[in-house]
Amino acid sequence: MTKRPVRTEAAPAPFQGAPYSQAIKANGLVFVSGQLALVPGEKELVPGDIGEQTEQVFANLRAILEAAGSSLEQIVKTTVFLQNLDDFAGMNEVYARHVGDVPPARSTFQVAKLPSGALVEIEAVALVG
Repeated sequence: MTKRPVRTEAAPAPFQGAPYSQAIKANGLVFVSGQLALVPGEKELVPGDIGEQTEQVFANLRAILEAAGSSLEQIVKTTVFLQNLDDFAGMNEVYARHVGDVPPARSTFQVAKLPSGALVEIEAVALVG
């Protein structure tokens, strides 16, 4: 088995130069690191509520998945981290629009804190090809 890093300028680089890849391709799957509501090349989060931040997270996921030869429709598992579980409905409304007719398996957690005060972070595993 080989693993290949995925890198695209259409999504944010690893947060503050941290030692991780945007994604790793291995054995027909792509494992996408947690994405925040950062516009590529910017240092500040997208302003706004959970809906606006979730939209940017999905824009970043889409860019990375496409660079890996996959798509949002090919996601098989996500993990969603919310700063406040009260934002679940707002996140879920945006999430549902992006994951296709067969939604992936998912876990959702409320966490004490996310980088830069983000409201949401989502990581994904998807099929490639």
